Amino acid sequence: MLKNDIFLRALEGEALDRPPVWMMRQAGRYLPDFMKLKAKYDFFTRCQTPELAAAITVMPIDQVGTDAAILFSDILVIPQAMDITVEMKNGVGPWLPNPVRTAEDLAKVIVPDVEDRLHYVMEAIKQTKILLDDRVPLIGFAGSPWTILCYAVQGQGSKNFDLAKGFCFSQPALAHELLQKITDTTIAYLKAKVRAGVDAVQLFDSWGGMLGEEDYQTFSWQYMQQIIDALKDETKVIAFAKGCWYALPIMARSGAHALGVDWTCSARNARYLSGGQIPLQGNFDPSRLLSPIPEIEKLAHKMVSEFGTQNYIANLGHGILPNVPVDHAKAFVNAIKSYNS
Repeated sequence: MLKNDIFLRALEGEALDRPPVWMMRQAGRYLPDFMKLKAKYDFFTRCQTPELAAAITVMPIDQVGTDAAILFSDILVIPQAMDITVEMKNGVGPWLPNPVRTAEDLAKVIVPDVEDRLHYVMEAIKQTKILLDDRVPLIGFAGSPWTILCYAVQGQGSKNFDLAKGFCFSQPALAHELLQKITDTTIAYLKAKVRAGVDAVQLFDSWGGMLGEEDYQTFSWQYMQQIIDALKDETKVIAFAKGCWYALPIMARSGAHALGVDWTCSARNARYLSGGQIPLQGNFDPSRLLSPIPEIEKLAHKMVSEFGTQNYIANLGHGILPNVPVDHAKAFVNAIKSYNS
């Protein structure tokens, strides 16, 4: 039995004295112990070595004190498993040397046996659960099909993903075939994660905000909905779409157990647009963790007072930045934990 289950109780909509708190990308670049491992092992070695992934996952639980752990991995293990080469280049980030842009390219993309191709993720979950020793829940995650397509077609990160958008708009049949392959793989992947032991899953639509409202429904949300439908009866599902405030009304009717909100959408607007009944997660600006600690504490308390303690999970509006001091991350977490209305 979990010693700290406040995160799962928040997803159930229970009345709580304070919200649970965790941070997207909390197991990562701002932690000195993570940087020591980074100096020894390249990125995908860390992802693909269960002992390393488990150790990194538990770091913020030991050092920062969050109410949930999120498995150290990457959304791009999915395209790797689908026979799309993904590298991590210094100074560039994700690099896909053979992007998918033609029917011939798409024919080479497979829907894999995830238990085979991504066995190391399942082993990392099992090892992480041992290290956590029931202290807090463990979250698994995946990128949205649209966000994965952005990398698969663009070939690298981008400010506007113009090639990915152009692919969808000029070759929609190919785009939908690729999106469906990613969706089918993601459903199998997340179900395998649940079997391996995660307590909840989050879908990251990091690049959803690149699309207008109508295109978002066409090229992103319908595939997110398929994933939610496949998982919602098996585990708790959190949907996070950065920059997609306009989609909150339809997201709230999706069957997801909670919706992530970024810092550009106020608590008041998020509650209004989502109908006020579904748990929300967010929305502290990650850059605000660079503020002086007293300011972080004041802003964290203000955020909770605006969202309320029920149907709310305190988090950042996107991933924690690598230059955030650990003491500032701790201050944010402790401010939430000490909240007293």
